[in-house]
Amino acid sequence: MITPPYLQKGDTVAIVSTARKNIEDNLKPAIDLLENWGLKVKIGKTIGLDHFQLAGTDEERAADFQEQIDNPNIKAIWCVRGGYGTVRMIDLLDFTQFKQNPKWIVGFSDVTVLHSQLNRMGFESVHGIMPVSVPRATDEAKDSFCKALFGEHLEYTLACDAINHKGKATGELVGGNLSILYSLLGSESAIDCHDKILFLEDLDEYLYHVDRMLMNLKRNGCLTSLKGIIVGAMTKMNDNDIPWGKNALEIIEDITKDLKIPVIYNFPAGHIQDNRSLIFGRQVSMEVNDQESKLIFK
Repeated sequence: MITPPYLQKGDTVAIVSTARKNIEDNLKPAIDLLENWGLKVKIGKTIGLDHFQLAGTDEERAADFQEQIDNPNIKAIWCVRGGYGTVRMIDLLDFTQFKQNPKWIVGFSDVTVLHSQLNRMGFESVHGIMPVSVPRATDEAKDSFCKALFGEHLEYTLACDAINHKGKATGELVGGNLSILYSLLGSESAIDCHDKILFLEDLDEYLYHVDRMLMNLKRNGCLTSLKGIIVGAMTKMNDNDIPWGKNALEIIEDITKDLKIPVIYNFPAGHIQDNRSLIFGRQVSMEVNDQESKLIFK
């Protein structure tokens, strides 16, 4: 995996939208955060565009992202928010200049499209907070984001969760939003899980949808070769009038229990205030025992 150059004071970060529109005047906290770290900010042309749910047409969003890819002065691209729409523009992008001058792509949720595409291309990226979530983000989430951007050591130690699966594993960290990973299967951006450690999170899904998506990953061979699983926040899950019978974590447990690999549940990442940064494509080691769980980035 290729690691983009870490940021240094004076570098410029571009804020763009690849999916849902951002027409509110809400970026000051994010801009202040970057400037407090000694960084400069460029606001992309998609910020403020209004095309129904999206931040401009597919072509406008792709053109804005392309401009930041091709600009050698931009050292990181920070996606303003998720929603839906990144998959509609991914095939309009030309990564030729990116391969010659890689930079950090940052975000989560719908940005999983970009994470998965970059991973298949051989580049690391940062799964972490986005500009609209800065006001709600915990200090720990912001601190981990800073460490990821500037190349400081990332390591997480968590209290033991009763449903964890004990064990040790080392491998490349991949993953993101379950719904997005499910939607990419069969495409050029589909996740490669072979010998990987898989991170999953999701928001506002029906419980039977969670079961269906995981069954699809299982039947596509995405689970059987994993070295470990990290389950982040499964936030605001929904159920039908006739209950599914299991919550989101119980569904994951039911489908993965026979894999005999370490599993960390309730990891602080995803659609929550304490959304800790993860470096996808990076080798990590995970250890789960009766006292604690550890995730260490190499």
